[in-house]
Amino acid sequence: MACQVLLEVKIKDGCHDKLKAKFAEVLPDTRSFDGCIYIYLTKDQDDPSKLVIVELWQSRQHYEKYLAWRTERGDMEVLGEMMG
Repeated sequence: MACQVLLEVKIKDGCHDKLKAKFAEVLPDTRSFDGCIYIYLTKDQDDPSKLVIVELWQSRQHYEKYLAWRTERGDMEVLGEMMG
């Protein structure tokens, strides 16, 4: 069964450009990761500091494998420093 992931975060002040650059760096790997059907990001039109990340994976196991990989690489920590 497919697994949809929705994540709503707030971009920390002064981190918009840095976060945009990091996503440009990491999203190609995410999109090509085994089991990723799609991932996209969108900002709230009324509050551009609010970001919604929408992902669809072939299964929860695919997503969990991806998340573990990102965590082991330290990417989740780096991204977390720019989002609240």
